[in-house]
Amino acid sequence: MGSRGRPRGGRDRGRGAEPEPTRPVPEPEPSLEPASEAASASASAAASAAASSASGSAGGGEEETAAPEPGGRAERRRLARRVRRRRRTRRAGELPLLVVVALCIALLLKTFLVQAFFIPSGSMEQTIRIGDRVLVDKLTPWFGAKVERGDVVVFKDPGGWLKGEAAQPDQDPAGIKQIKEALTFIGLLPSADEQDLIKRVVGVGGDTVKCCDARGRVTVNGAPLDEPYVSPGNAPSEIRFEVHVPKGRLFVMGDHRANSADSRYHLDEAFDGTIDENGVVGQAVVIAWPFDHWRRLEQPATFLTVPDPARTGRRRGRLGRRRGTAFA
Repeated sequence: MGSRGRPRGGRDRGRGAEPEPTRPVPEPEPSLEPASEAASASASAAASAAASSASGSAGGGEEETAAPEPGGRAERRRLARRVRRRRRTRRAGELPLLVVVALCIALLLKTFLVQAFFIPSGSMEQTIRIGDRVLVDKLTPWFGAKVERGDVVVFKDPGGWLKGEAAQPDQDPAGIKQIKEALTFIGLLPSADEQDLIKRVVGVGGDTVKCCDARGRVTVNGAPLDEPYVSPGNAPSEIRFEVHVPKGRLFVMGDHRANSADSRYHLDEAFDGTIDENGVVGQAVVIAWPFDHWRRLEQPATFLTVPDPARTGRRRGRLGRRRGTAFA
């Protein structure tokens, strides 16, 4: 019993202790991640790989069929061509409208403002020659302006005055004639066959026009006229007359006195060859063609010396009108 109570180690120490077998040290286990986090990480990695692969393949496709960037040079050129095409189309569509507007404006100008007239005869030479084009002011009569002595006016034929005076215009071939008539109607060409005449006003309503004084000059209200505009070699008048011009009428004469069938040649008719003021189309203000004969047609200074028949001693002249040269 005593031996059982001895410690076993003492006996072992006496006999020599046997080494205890070494236990294998367990390797530290890796830390475990939650299953959900692991799965998420795996999914993210897979998605990244798939995205990289997809982007790579897509990028390669873009390189093969890439369209030019919106701001590229080719795109800008295409836009510029498109804009030019649109502008050409718009201009082509606006052209008929512009033509119509221009024709309407020309027609209004001819009707109310200015009209061109072709001179077919030589009754106003050398002031106005055959073939000249004159511009006639049709606006001022609308504002109550009255015709004055010395004015060159275009007026409607009172009846039979054009016989033997106006030259017949040349006949144009078919087609050209119609085009000229259309352009004449709207005022782009002067008329060559209208029944109009052009003369110089010598006396107005109330005046007494007489030929001639002791020196062979025409007088108006007793005042002799100095007429350097009369065609060279012509006398002021070969016909003797004395006419009292009725109110509202005009006594007219051509500058080519030897070749003008004017008021002097109609003295035996009603109103002693005078014309109605209402028959005046307008005042000729300028010779527009040809250019080498361009000139203004102003009131000759000699008519500013003519006294008013109603008030002796007062001069009749257009108020505020600039005095021209002695020539018309």
